[in-house]
Formats: sequence, C-alpha cells, structure tokens
Amino acid sequence: MGFVLSLTVVLFILVCLFLIMLVLIQKGRGGGLASAFGGGGGNTAFGSKTGDVLTWATSIAFGVFLLTAIALNRLADAKHNEGRMPAPAAQQPMGSIPVGTANQNGGQAAPGGPTAPAKGGDTSLPQPVPAEPAPKPVTPPPTQP
Repeated sequence: MGFVLSLTVVLFILVCLFLIMLVLIQKGRGGGLASAFGGGGGNTAFGSKTGDVLTWATSIAFGVFLLTAIALNRLADAKHNEGRMPAPAAQQPMGSIPVGTANQNGGQAAPGGPTAPAKGGDTSLPQPVPAEPAPKPVTPPPTQP
C-alpha cells in the first residue's frame, strides 16, 4: 500500500507540473502570462495548429489530474484507516421514550421513562435539580425547674 501511495503522489506531482507547463505555453487570448514570457511576439510559436493540439492536451492532462487526485484521496484514506478498528455496535437499541403521556395516566408519569411536563414548562432546556430543604433545627425540650 505504501508503494502505490508513493507512486501516485509522484505521478500527481508530475501531472501538476505538466499541466502548469501546458497552460503557460498556450497562446494567451488576452495577453496574460504568455506575453510575459515572450509568447506575445509571434503569431504561432510551435506551428499553425498548436492551439487546437494544446487545448486538446490540456483537457487530457486535466482529466489525468482529476483521476490521480481522486485515486490519491482514496489511497490516503485507506492508509489512514488501515490500523483502526471499527467502532463496536451498540449492544441494546435505545427504546422509545414516551412523550406527553403524563395527562393520559391521570397525572402520573408513564412507566418506562421520562415524559413531557404536564403543564408545558417555561423552557425545553434541562432544569437544575432543586436542593433538598434544610433540616429543621432540633430544639432541646424545655427544662423543668
């Protein structure tokens, strides 16, 4: 797997460089980089039909670039997930939680899980659990004189 991945990376870099060169040697329609490197002086630098050939070659190079990019992505993903174990499946599926059944059971909560508030509370956010009331202070019994 490592050799194939390395070979694909090298092929991808070569295709990138080839595609860059193809784009740079094409005759610019509006000047662009072709005139910056001396391509603006002559009408055709490589012959009379080079525009069609270079356009065709650029399309082919782009197709190869796209295929190698997809292959590189798939190979790198397979290499990344090579040593990982899949996550274990849940042992028991989650049961359904009855909602809104408090009023149907005479104000009592339905067996098997929490329910919606009977009067429709102020918010759907969880509320803090109220603290237990403080114990009443123990007063000693009055003493008899």
